[in-house]
Amino acid sequence: MNQDKMHLVNKIFNNETIRTVWDKESEKYYISVVDIVGVVSESDNPRNYWKVLKYRLKQEGNESVTNCNQLKLKASDGKYYNTDVVDIEGMFRIIESIPSKNAEPIKKWLAKLGSERIDEIFDPSLAAQRSIDLYRAKGYEEKWITKRMQSIQDRKKLTDVWKENGITESKEFAILTNEIYKTWSGMTAKQYKEYKGLRKEALRDNMDNIEVSLTDISEEVTKRLAKKTKPKGLKENIKVAHAGGQIAKNTRDEIESLLGESVITNQNKLNYQYIDEKEKIENKK
Repeated sequence: MNQDKMHLVNKIFNNETIRTVWDKESEKYYISVVDIVGVVSESDNPRNYWKVLKYRLKQEGNESVTNCNQLKLKASDGKYYNTDVVDIEGMFRIIESIPSKNAEPIKKWLAKLGSERIDEIFDPSLAAQRSIDLYRAKGYEEKWITKRMQSIQDRKKLTDVWKENGITESKEFAILTNEIYKTWSGMTAKQYKEYKGLRKEALRDNMDNIEVSLTDISEEVTKRLAKKTKPKGLKENIKVAHAGGQIAKNTRDEIESLLGESVITNQNKLNYQYIDEKEKIENKK
């Protein structure tokens, strides 16, 4: 794990110092509970406040306590101490449990998000528009956004075919996706993201045009082959996914032969940069 500041978390807490840790394995952020409690409760002794709150939540069977882990985080004295941490969901659960005026703006924000998601259930077009607005806010061009929205639909068609062929578990979808990526790029989706310096960001959002085209080819061929040959179960579908990825690999080889350079770039769309500390963070779960 690597300890750093997650911009969004600090922004939520008005740029207060909130220690966060990125776990590469689970691809999750973990946040210091004491830091959260200290900012939200305004307690003179946040550690004691959390101790009391933790006991009460445990008695109530609150899952945020059950899912609470301990990691060694860097303190103000430069040393590392075992500290309770939770993921993003756990963070909000704890905030909701603290009666404080500082928690009210965040609670209102969460309520607004919940209301918006319910509205989107009644009118799915709102969710699509929200995605478009978010891409615009991040600086993506209109032409790119249009293609991206179409690619989301194309990906859904592929997963629908996989479902028809007996693929039901999320880990199986991940295995098939990785088979496609490994075949044409030489990397799993996770390795590809790390190569580009990404964390929670979507891989496809950070590909250049050729990378996107090769991904489209591999998935489209896989979809058509799977629809035609109707492979059953994971093992047979892996073979088809490999075949789809191989077509993209052949195309990649031809392009690179002409260009004389790799078409896979470690650049990402919006120049994300994460600065990780060199110190090793020991996992004490």
